[in-house]
Amino acid sequence: MTLIDRYILREWLGALGLVLGATVGMLLMQSMYDDLGDLLDVGAGAVDIVFYYAVKLPSFLSVVLTLSLLLSLLFTLGRLHRNLEIAAMRAAGLSLWRITRGIWVAGVLLCGLTWYLNGTVIPWSVEASRDVLQDLRIRGQSSIEQVDRVEAVNSVAFDNRQERRMWFMNRYSRYTSRGYGVTVTELDSDRREKTRLHAREAWFDEDADGWVFREGRETWIDPDTGEVQRTLAFEEHFVGHYREDPDLMLVFDQRPQDLSFFELERVIAFHQAEDDPKVKQYAVRYFSLLAETMGPLIIIALAIPFAVAGVRVNPAVGVSKSIGLFLLYFVLFKASTAMGGRGALDPMWAALAPNLIMLGLGVFLMSRVR
Repeated sequence: MTLIDRYILREWLGALGLVLGATVGMLLMQSMYDDLGDLLDVGAGAVDIVFYYAVKLPSFLSVVLTLSLLLSLLFTLGRLHRNLEIAAMRAAGLSLWRITRGIWVAGVLLCGLTWYLNGTVIPWSVEASRDVLQDLRIRGQSSIEQVDRVEAVNSVAFDNRQERRMWFMNRYSRYTSRGYGVTVTELDSDRREKTRLHAREAWFDEDADGWVFREGRETWIDPDTGEVQRTLAFEEHFVGHYREDPDLMLVFDQRPQDLSFFELERVIAFHQAEDDPKVKQYAVRYFSLLAETMGPLIIIALAIPFAVAGVRVNPAVGVSKSIGLFLLYFVLFKASTAMGGRGALDPMWAALAPNLIMLGLGVFLMSRVR
């Protein structure tokens, strides 16, 4: 690294640290505004609150890092340009690529950091903070009945097309890990009903690797006529070939943006052999998290040309153009995501297309800088 590389990196990293701290603080305040009341209602103490936000803090990093990188680059390079330091470097025969090469190298490293954050740290933070809040809610209840009611998920539906089974539960308790008011329907190849199993409650037995149903009735149906052939009541019934994961059932009906990277991976892996239109939405979200690793390079490519605009140009003009391009990226992202979710585009390309377009545009603008 030359003296110029060290100087520019020192100026930029100082601004990045300040903006990063300020942005994290703002998001933390917003999170406290949303969650602090709920934490106090369940009787969380000061240590519990600090631990909850310490676990949740890494989940902000994907948004914070992108915004902080943009603002710090615009501020640092804009200030160097206004002070004619960029002009002096270029007068010495250095190209803009040469002047900013340290930033580009740092951008590649930030891409690797983003990959690690999206693939490991942020999913852990999302799931761990959710578990901490659930544990606090459970601890704040005075009876098992209240805990069961607070932690219950209502109207759980799951269509297992691979095994030709449809599940429905009136309520599933995360605390007891049991479903109540359970109906399981087995279908033939034409998706006509063959058997129907009703039970007051059911749970997955990990030791026996199957589902246990209690106080119910199993009914056999003729798929051709729809007539009931036989029915049998039972007190307790074990079905060894039912191996659906209850955790997967609970996440499959949630919005893709509410799931972590690991949960998206599980949903897609389970349904990858099916032609289910709903799974495409999860696939687009999954590949979008992977495509976000190009974000630092896109920001650098778009911020540098406008931060070093002509000396007679108001710096606010360059900032406005840069922000305008990010609005264009947002529109492209939404349109591409919608097309991917409807099957008009392959989910992978629906996630990659906006990033590749903006990266190409940024490189083109860099090459046009005089």
